[in-house]
Amino acid sequence: MRRTTGPHESCNVRTAYLHADDQFLVPELALEKQLEARVRMKTAVKTLSFSLLAPALLLSLLGGCDSSTVRRAAVETPSAAPSPHMPQLVSQGGQEWLVVDLSQIEGLSIGSVEVVPLPGILDAVGQVNFDDRLVSTIISRVTGRLEDIRVSQWDTVRAGENILSLYSPDFMTAEAEYLEAISSPPRIIGPGMPAGTYEMTADLKAAAIKKLELLGLEPADIAAIKQATPSRWMRAPISGIVVTKLALRGAQVNPGDQLFSLATLQRVWINVDIYEDDLSRVHTGQSLEAVTLAYPDETFKGVVNRISPNLDPNVHRLQLLCQIQNPGEKLKPQMLARVRIVTRPGAALVVPQTALVFDGNVYYAFVQTGVHTVERRSVQIATWNEDGYARVVSGLKAGERVITRKSLQLNALWREVHGESS
Repeated sequence: MRRTTGPHESCNVRTAYLHADDQFLVPELALEKQLEARVRMKTAVKTLSFSLLAPALLLSLLGGCDSSTVRRAAVETPSAAPSPHMPQLVSQGGQEWLVVDLSQIEGLSIGSVEVVPLPGILDAVGQVNFDDRLVSTIISRVTGRLEDIRVSQWDTVRAGENILSLYSPDFMTAEAEYLEAISSPPRIIGPGMPAGTYEMTADLKAAAIKKLELLGLEPADIAAIKQATPSRWMRAPISGIVVTKLALRGAQVNPGDQLFSLATLQRVWINVDIYEDDLSRVHTGQSLEAVTLAYPDETFKGVVNRISPNLDPNVHRLQLLCQIQNPGEKLKPQMLARVRIVTRPGAALVVPQTALVFDGNVYYAFVQTGVHTVERRSVQIATWNEDGYARVVSGLKAGERVITRKSLQLNALWREVHGESS
């Protein structure tokens, strides 16, 4: 029996078929949906990536544009020209000049090397020393031993006074030869006598006397010899002070050994230093006065006795030997004295002390050689009696213009352009 379906069943059937068709269509739709989802995902990723990278890219482009612009500006902008105030060094013929705009150095001032008159008195400083013509040394002339010593350091002795006793067989031998020579009776020359016999005896006596004199014996000592002895007293050759004592009792001595030095202070030397440019004002025989710190109220008189032929090239000075009378022997060796030599007037170069720079144990001054050029020059100086000035011995000439203020700053620039540290 065939079953008939109603309208609701038909509808349900169709719905069932449709559902069945959907079941068959789902894989295709799912694949399409998956493909569409992948496309949408890729598009979303690209959009997201672009949205994230765009600002960075924009910044990079802007930065690249700016840096290019800066680089182009740096390339297109010309390099800065050397500053006219920047110091430069110019060398020519072994000389060097510093090129600098002096007007840009604040506080800098320029002065001139001046010539000032010197009075008719030359002031100098000297040192007291023994007059070498009044110094005597006692030495040993034989090999022997010191038996006795009667004087010591700084003792005052008189000429002819016994100083020490010296034992030596050389004395005995020489005295024995002398006694034998004088004891031989003179021979009369006659027929049959050898020629020159008398002359030989006289020569032996003269030789014996000469030998004793070489050993230090005086004629009176030789005449008093009656018997040969090995000991002899040595006497002071001059009156004076024992300034050096090297002799010790019992010491062995040899020919040439120094034993004592004696000196007198009745007259002394003062070694005075003067500068080269004062030499023309000094000559031998000029009178002078000396004053010492020990006796500031007492003046010692003297004269210029000798002028040294040698000049010290380092300080351009030379020495004078001034002979000074020393009443009371107040002047002692190594004392310093201020000496005033009466001479004719002269002239000297002076420069402000602020113009000098002391660098490496040398004094320098900066000499203006042009509008913007200076030269650093070594200078020899001396003391001057006016505060704030120094006497120029060498290195500068009269009228030259020197930097008197800010010379230290110029010296720093000089060292800088030479690559040296200040």
